[in-house]
Amino acid sequence: MKYVRFRDPAGAVRRGEYETGTVHFANESYDLENDAIDVLAPCDPSKIVCIGRNYADHADEMGSDVPDRPLLFLKGPNAVASHGDTVTVPAGKDRIDYEAELGVVIGEQCRHVPEDRAMEVVEGFTCVNDISNRDDQRQEQNWIRGKAFDGAAPLGPVLATPDEVPADASVQSRVNGERKQDGSREQLIFPIPELIAEITTYMTLERGDVIATGTPEGVGPLSDGDTVEIEVEGVGTLEHTVRIP
Repeated sequence: MKYVRFRDPAGAVRRGEYETGTVHFANESYDLENDAIDVLAPCDPSKIVCIGRNYADHADEMGSDVPDRPLLFLKGPNAVASHGDTVTVPAGKDRIDYEAELGVVIGEQCRHVPEDRAMEVVEGFTCVNDISNRDDQRQEQNWIRGKAFDGAAPLGPVLATPDEVPADASVQSRVNGERKQDGSREQLIFPIPELIAEITTYMTLERGDVIATGTPEGVGPLSDGDTVEIEVEGVGTLEHTVRIP
């Protein structure tokens, strides 16, 4: 099953079932591309927990070592952007990068979740673009300026239940139609159950929170006016444009 969170023509926020370009809610059906509805991020997270260097090839391209435990950082609700949005990134930077990621959407409040029960707290999966301001990321340890600026985490377009997403699901990015990244869920250094167990050792995850599981090799810079597509097999394609003031 796939779900879309949207604002209907009356302005109410709804969540409907997605099927072949159409969203069904109650007795109504809407075309996903119809201007009468606004597609929203598929969840409303209190936080996005991001995982750094969770693909060996990406760690190598960044000239970094693979961590011996998951490298965690946070993005706040201010970072959330939606399918179809234009994301305005910080001005005056030499390099703003795209990063295609598989997003894990948490389905219930949880803490101290063991690995063997971790998938029980997962509602589904979505696409994430971990947009990164490399200028400031290189100068700070907590990556607030580099990773958590407004709009730095486009999510969507749907939430796909776990049965929809293969264990070896591909994770890709395209910029202006040109493929840039092509990785797989099975390449994760730290798999999803291990990530959930580690994160919930330190913090409570709330319903709707997102874990961005890391990006494969091929990250690169964005330019003003670029169109970015993030595709996760079994989820679909998140698309947004970029504005550099």
